[in-house]
Amino acid sequence: MSMSLRLLSLLAALALLAACSTTPPREEPPEKDPDVDYGPADPPDLSRVPEPEPRDEPRSRYGNPESYQVFGRTYHVMDDVVEFEQEGLASWYGKKFHGRRTSSGETYDMYAMTAAHKELPIPIYVRVTNLENQRSVVVRVNDRGPFAPGRIIDLSYAAADRLGMVDQGTARVRIQTLSRTLPPEDAPPRLAGGEDAVRPAAASEPGSDNGNAASVAPARMPGEVRADTWYLQAGAFSQRQNAENLKRRLSGMALAPVSLYTDADSAARYRVRLGPLESRAAVERLSEQLRERGLGDRHLVIAP
Repeated sequence: MSMSLRLLSLLAALALLAACSTTPPREEPPEKDPDVDYGPADPPDLSRVPEPEPRDEPRSRYGNPESYQVFGRTYHVMDDVVEFEQEGLASWYGKKFHGRRTSSGETYDMYAMTAAHKELPIPIYVRVTNLENQRSVVVRVNDRGPFAPGRIIDLSYAAADRLGMVDQGTARVRIQTLSRTLPPEDAPPRLAGGEDAVRPAAASEPGSDNGNAASVAPARMPGEVRADTWYLQAGAFSQRQNAENLKRRLSGMALAPVSLYTDADSAARYRVRLGPLESRAAVERLSEQLRERGLGDRHLVIAP
């Protein structure tokens, strides 16, 4: 090799070495917007994260009020779920909430197969199917949300990864329940004082069903309680037939008037209630009669 070629080779090597030595180190991700959720900077392989095995679990002592409010809107937690299905938009949540407490009192793990729902009792197991690519995953619902308009379920980062929707952020999905919730372990019978204030429709109104109207009832803030405003909610269902079955059973007991109401804004759309009752004491007596007949936990409703 000539001297000139050797010199050129040496100069090229020195230039390459200088370029390597001055290459800036990998930048850390910029500080995240506290109002925006995000995933890990280096996504791990989550293909082997196991899906939970569906089973009936005791209802959590936390996260299951009869009703609650977020951003001025009232949500009603379902009493019972049988063959519940729902379609709509799913989103996911990640590092912003990783390690924080969920509505059930458990710690949120973005790498576990979990989810949040506004109205399903918790914990409960559901199958979520991405209708855009037909992928599905089984998750355990143990949290409340999402509260962004138009969304029906918030998936953990791992579940969203399994459904192939992390990058796009949202996807249209189908939810199908795979289990039911049982009464809380060692929990004494209770009469919840939830005041969801759903107005019962009069039997003479149009659209009545077997003498009991099923109408959309607006919510209100509780006001003065009159003698005719005490009702006992015996159940809330996503399927009308389940509500009809309970209504028929209660009517056969002849303990109090039984009515069926619908709430179009709730997943637990069909509600079975007894009343009106003349006093709180009458509500407690009726609640005890229902417990003696194996109907379990009931809820007090104050309506105008």
